[in-house]
Amino acid sequence: MTRRISITSWLRAAVLLALGAFYVVPIAVLLVGSLKPDERVLVEAGTWAALWARGASLANYADVFERVAFARFLGNSLLVTGGIVGLGLAVNSAAGYALARLRWRGRGIALGFVLALLVVPFEAIAVPLFFEVTLLGWRDTYHVQILPFVANPLLIYFFYTFFLEIPRELEESARIDGAGTIRVFLSVAVPLARPAFGSAAVLAFLMHWGSYLWPLLVTSGPSVRPLPVAIAAFHTLPPRQWGDILAFGVMMVAPILVAFLAFQKTFFRGATLAGSGR
Repeated sequence: MTRRISITSWLRAAVLLALGAFYVVPIAVLLVGSLKPDERVLVEAGTWAALWARGASLANYADVFERVAFARFLGNSLLVTGGIVGLGLAVNSAAGYALARLRWRGRGIALGFVLALLVVPFEAIAVPLFFEVTLLGWRDTYHVQILPFVANPLLIYFFYTFFLEIPRELEESARIDGAGTIRVFLSVAVPLARPAFGSAAVLAFLMHWGSYLWPLLVTSGPSVRPLPVAIAAFHTLPPRQWGDILAFGVMMVAPILVAFLAFQKTFFRGATLAGSGR
């Protein structure tokens, strides 16, 4: 029995290592390729040499900054994603609390509407939304990239499930002391939901940092263009230098990797607490 368990453990470890390598190798090729001279990137593509950075340098990264306004694109992405995350935490947490704790007419219908929106892909409403923002004159602005994504049904439901498990006695004690609904939410519910806020922030950042379709539709100039649209334009910018393209990709992916690695404990803790009902 012990030997059978040992073999099973080794097989499980081997499968996990293989899956890990499957996902890590493309990132390694991206990073190594960004350090190579441009003429070697395509020559060594598809071989094991793609994982070995002979003659490595940061020349490709310098080329990116010389050829395009990368700092501007990075600032645009940080502003747009930060706006979505910050405003989204306020709006979605308040909506989740209202659905979980307040009693008002139509609450069940509103909750059902939120759940229904979970299965509606953004692509299904992208064109009607595009016509709407065009009529409002919002194209080529920051707020047209932020406001449509502030309210998120997934995050509303996430906060809803978390607030359901907060003991009502804590809220009732605050109400006895004279606190109103807003005061109870800010002073009792929000501090207890810090893990949920951390998880929601990381999740929203991961969801929107790489958004491409909507920024492509509503931006036409480089002034408000985020990184995903910028790298698509950079890919077609002559002369096409694959080392520079890979360097652009590394700098676009780096913030999201850093954010996830820095806050992964908070993310998994909040997700675990929400899922376990504690």
